[in-house]
Amino acid sequence: MIPMRTQTVFKNRWMALLWAAGIIWAAYDFAGGLPAPDANSADANTSSNASDDPQIAQLSNAVSAIQQQ
Repeated sequence: MIPMRTQTVFKNRWMALLWAAGIIWAAYDFAGGLPAPDANSADANTSSNASDDPQIAQLSNAVSAIQQQ
């Protein structure tokens, strides 16, 4: 899986950094970056309101109840 022996990689600081950079690059390449938001999509044109989410409303009510005590 690893093209070189890990015992020799970590004997040299610069080789270890190069190896780690390769692992990070491979992970980024595999997972990919976030797609750019589309200006015409419905998500980009609407703003989310905290009162629209029932869980946030419930949390807000619980915080208000605690503050009143």
